[in-house]
Amino acid sequence: MNLAHCGEDALIATLTRRLELGANVRVGPGDDCAVLGAPRAIRWQLLKSDAVVEGVHFLSNDDPRRVGWKAFCRAVSDVAAMGGVPEHALVTLAVSREVKVAWVEALYAGLRRAARKFGVSIVGGETSRSPGPLFVNVTISGWVERNRCILRSGGRAGDILHVTGRLGGSRAGKHLDFTPRLAEARWLVAHFKPHAMMDVSDGLAADLPRLAKASGCGFTLDETRVPITRGCTLAQALGDGEDFELLFALPPLHAAGLEREWRRAFPRLPLSRIGSFIQRSTLNTQLFQNGYDHFADA
Repeated sequence: MNLAHCGEDALIATLTRRLELGANVRVGPGDDCAVLGAPRAIRWQLLKSDAVVEGVHFLSNDDPRRVGWKAFCRAVSDVAAMGGVPEHALVTLAVSREVKVAWVEALYAGLRRAARKFGVSIVGGETSRSPGPLFVNVTISGWVERNRCILRSGGRAGDILHVTGRLGGSRAGKHLDFTPRLAEARWLVAHFKPHAMMDVSDGLAADLPRLAKASGCGFTLDETRVPITRGCTLAQALGDGEDFELLFALPPLHAAGLEREWRRAFPRLPLSRIGSFIQRSTLNTQLFQNGYDHFADA
């Protein structure tokens, strides 16, 4: 069996099944970040590594400043999905000798702009020659208060599902200019602590089932409520991926209050109620098209 038949989720499960985790690992593989620290520590450390690869996440003629921004912000978005704060970053770059120095300098200008925007220090990394596609890997460390750390696994049947922003449009270039919902996530965990949360990176069609599975729930989705980027179709909103919006599950008692307060706090960013978690069974989990999978057939 090759990777095209295996799929990304099954591959990750296979590779991580036998990993040995230390006593200070609160959360290992399977969430948006790893979580480290003593069980009763006031703060826990967050770790996340993310890569962008030429020909997969960006094209050779894309503006390198936008590529640098995207490479950095992907990891920031994962820290946001845990309710945390990013602090330090390492950057690894593998590149051909034929690439112009000016291109790499522009790439780092984009990385620096993102680091400055989100208060992160780039403290080191690695450079290497690559005979194939260029890639950039960003590893971020950060922290989250123990009582504000949000996992994918905390959802409960009856929770209301919300998503920020609008979905779809990554294939038209939106994926190079997104803004991680860091401030919004920090506000959310301080005022309306969700039961479960993640960022939408592979499309709602892939990530909503992942969130439900991690929480041991089924789900319903009202497709008429999915917030769609102007010019996109519902299919694109569900399956394009690289939206990097927040998807979260909240107790129904808090849903109306959240929606009211959200409009006051973030008047320019939509918040949409799109469905709910339900009891898990083979009969009640809504099925629709797949989202993005790195190893699936195009």
